[in-house]
Amino acid sequence: MSLLKDWRDYAYGLDDRTPEGKQFWLNYFNVEKGIYQQLLKDPEEVVTGTVQELADRYETTLQFMVGFLDGIDESLKTPNDIETMEADTQVSIDIDIEKLYMNMVGCNAEWLYTLEEWDALLSEERRKELFRQEKSSKTVVKPPKVGRNDPCPCGSGKKFKFCCGANK
Repeated sequence: MSLLKDWRDYAYGLDDRTPEGKQFWLNYFNVEKGIYQQLLKDPEEVVTGTVQELADRYETTLQFMVGFLDGIDESLKTPNDIETMEADTQVSIDIDIEKLYMNMVGCNAEWLYTLEEWDALLSEERRKELFRQEKSSKTVVKPPKVGRNDPCPCGSGKKFKFCCGANK
């Protein structure tokens, strides 16, 4: 069984309303925040190593490192093959800064997209622009509802109720 499947089965199988689940996620989010703080100090550096070496480098467990790699994978310039990842699998963390910021906003990870390390990487104006862009990408815009007595949108000139809106 791959490390990623083990991580997802365990982490997402926990009930985050229980004390055990809350504590697990609190610990994970603290580890995640610490790793991001280190990575964002020099985002041009491409961090490489085995999954276990990265866990050791960031002083965390193999399980939390797998979770971190799962979370950051969509924000990398070149994604890793995380589906088959094992402890000795070579991985690379080459961050696409703007994509990472937008993904953090998209996940509502305020504890991450408000890190002070972002100040040196993206201007406040750019962060606001990316924030708006990410939030608006999820907005569903419904077309205006056609009333029964409105002209039919098909262009026939008839009232909607006598044309496309007719009950057949």
